[in-house]
Amino acid sequence: MHFVQVGMEFDVLKENSKLAHKNYRLLKEHNIKSVDFMGSIGAGKTSLIIKLAEKLRDKGVRVLAIAGDVIGDDDFARMKASGMDVINCNTGSECHLDSNLITKALEKADLENYDVLFIENVGNLVCPADFPLGTDYRVAVISTTEGDDMVRKHHSIFLHSDFAVLNKMDIADAVGVNPEIIAEDYKKLMGGLKEIYKCSVRTGQGVDEILAALNM
Repeated sequence: MHFVQVGMEFDVLKENSKLAHKNYRLLKEHNIKSVDFMGSIGAGKTSLIIKLAEKLRDKGVRVLAIAGDVIGDDDFARMKASGMDVINCNTGSECHLDSNLITKALEKADLENYDVLFIENVGNLVCPADFPLGTDYRVAVISTTEGDDMVRKHHSIFLHSDFAVLNKMDIADAVGVNPEIIAEDYKKLMGGLKEIYKCSVRTGQGVDEILAALNM
């Protein structure tokens, strides 16, 4: 029974990978740059996406977002209220988005109208790592409010990301966290090959650097 379960898991991941390639090709056909933002609940993924989208709209860039969550539409509503075009995507019970859900979400949009796609994954630092969605970039978002041991506890999410964002720098002192510890842990894990960008969506610190890292 154990070996059957392993085989089933492999099949699920293999099928997800096939659909991820399909999503990637579809987005490339429409010249859309895409980003999968992963991170825990409260890290600030929604706020970061809204801020990035605002800056891109000021440059005339057309942005579409997919708001992923287990249930509900709170993040969707926040993005919508900010002026974004956004699709709500509930998983029902799964702790991550998968490629099939993204395929279905993209069917609801006229992709000719967009230049950039931002995907907010379900708030989780474990499950999303194993399920690429077909995006150009995968970004791990954490915050100072989560403590200075985030990188040491959750290697996989960082290893499966192109770079990381450490949000809420403006309250690091208030929550008693030293951002340099997080940055050093990340540097050790990545061997200095990937960057972690210190950011405060509230103050605007680091937002332009993140856009530059995304080549936007």
